[in-house]
Amino acid sequence: MPETGEPATRVAPASPWEYALTIPHDLRSVTVCRRTLRLILTMHGLIGLVDTAELLATELVSNAVRHTKGPAILRVSWKPDTLRIGAWDANPEPPEPPRELTAITDLEEGRGLALVKACADLWGWQPLSRNGHRGKYVWCELGRSA
Repeated sequence: MPETGEPATRVAPASPWEYALTIPHDLRSVTVCRRTLRLILTMHGLIGLVDTAELLATELVSNAVRHTKGPAILRVSWKPDTLRIGAWDANPEPPEPPRELTAITDLEEGRGLALVKACADLWGWQPLSRNGHRGKYVWCELGRSA
């Protein structure tokens, strides 16, 4: 097949996959996660989900880094037709319930979960233990048609 300089069009994967990225307690890690997620989705032929997925991952990882004192983990998984993005952090306290989008338009902070709720097909959280450490896992899902 001749090279045209254009990226190959890929078909969304039929087989499930999962990636996990351990991130330090550092705001720069939000950018690392966003760029890593873009690469993962592009390589798996899910370029149509990249913009929304980046927004969602940015909000989840930002919350994990800003509101805890320890490391966090970004987890991205695909099961046919569903992308799940989640962030584990060391704070076992439940996240603040998301505000309505109309109530946050002028706020500089506190918009994260409202954006997640508005843009994701489904979202939630659960308490979670990892290697003897307590914390929580906040996740959201996007369908292929998102």
